[in-house]
Amino acid sequence: MSEARINELVFEGLFADNPELRSTARLAQTYEVSEDRLKMTIQLRSDARWHDGQAFKAADVVFTINAMKDRSTASSEAARVAWIDSVTELSPTAVEISFVNPEFAPQDKLHFKILPSHLFEGTAVKRSHSFRTRPIGTGPWVLTSFNDDNSMTMQHNSMYHGNANLDEVSMREVSDKNYQAKLLIYESLEALVWVLPRDLATLQNDRKVELYPYQTNSWWYVGFNMRDSRFKDPLVREALSLMIDIPSLLAPVGTGDTLSGPYVKSSPYYNHDVPAYEHDPNRAAELLAEAGYSFNGRHWMGSDGKELSIRLATQSNLETAQDVVINLQSQLQNRGIGVEPEFLGVAEWKQRAWSDHDFDLILSQWTFDRNEDITSHFHSSGVRNFVGYSNPEVDQLLDDARLAGDPQQKKALLRQAHKAIRDDNPMVFLWTLDNYSAMSIKVKNVVVHPFYFFTWATDWSLN
Repeated sequence: MSEARINELVFEGLFADNPELRSTARLAQTYEVSEDRLKMTIQLRSDARWHDGQAFKAADVVFTINAMKDRSTASSEAARVAWIDSVTELSPTAVEISFVNPEFAPQDKLHFKILPSHLFEGTAVKRSHSFRTRPIGTGPWVLTSFNDDNSMTMQHNSMYHGNANLDEVSMREVSDKNYQAKLLIYESLEALVWVLPRDLATLQNDRKVELYPYQTNSWWYVGFNMRDSRFKDPLVREALSLMIDIPSLLAPVGTGDTLSGPYVKSSPYYNHDVPAYEHDPNRAAELLAEAGYSFNGRHWMGSDGKELSIRLATQSNLETAQDVVINLQSQLQNRGIGVEPEFLGVAEWKQRAWSDHDFDLILSQWTFDRNEDITSHFHSSGVRNFVGYSNPEVDQLLDDARLAGDPQQKKALLRQAHKAIRDDNPMVFLWTLDNYSAMSIKVKNVVVHPFYFFTWATDWSLN
């Protein structure tokens, strides 16, 4: 999420949400969709420039889409352009985008950020490219320095085609979360993007601080490694799901909605007819016995004579994850299942979870934009499907939903997918959190975007 938020300050897409969450032109100027809805012609801004002074042009749009589609790029964002068949430069300030199937509102899918083609040698973009530490965008602020206090400084882009009230923005990662609220109270910070639940009351009572509630398309989950023979058994997955007391896990970390599937409850795709798993340890014991396990009074034992014990991995930098893991460990161990927590750093997380699939259970969260495309996560070919989930019915539903031009048809298909995924139970869907940001009262005109946060930061001002 920190990367997504910084992207809003440095980069731009062809379109972005306005405060009413309607797609409006950013790097696009005007657009026209063909009558058959298979093509879109976009006239681009002629006054946008990259931070290095180069003019923004149609070739940048063509490059970005083709780079995301290039398999050699290995982009986890490739699904965002899978619906695009091709993109063509019509002139230096115009492109034509052809779709795989008719699109009802293609502008809603064109929020991804555009990259400068002149800084890359080809569409196979490598993670080691120097661009990752020296990003060049067309956005309102220019990254100028990485600082010794674990912060980065961005200066106002003097060539920006719009208005931006703040001359400088510093983004700082505070490693000790206990100090975040204090830094705001003592005016070392002007804003906290996310307030720890335990700090809400303190900040709410401080006259120098304003709280801003917001919701995200973000939900927590415990995922099963479906490649593990133990978790291929649906009885075992259901038993573990019923052993987890989700409200008790949630209480120490904040408030929110418990979920039954891969959407938040405010989503049009959430299937409210599908119930969430409720805590039922007695039924869980029956299911484990049916799956061939026996309870010796202390531990559940497999037919091989080994204790049922699992490794529970999470990211060490995931906010409040430690509290959830310790709580979950206690719940399962009290029911006779051994749990070994593993807190993984960023590099080890990517290697263990994404590459090696070396985990039993995994605690994490997914965050979506308002398109809420779960294909990458639950399609058998999805690039984010590291739990190894596969169901041909779900694949077809997700494919059909991508192709659906009628919003009502798409909604019906994705609600079916919600039910099918919940029935398969590849992960325990936990909750979506209520979020609050906190800002000094010196920061004015603040409206935060529910998915990206800084989308409208150009309107903010500092007194």
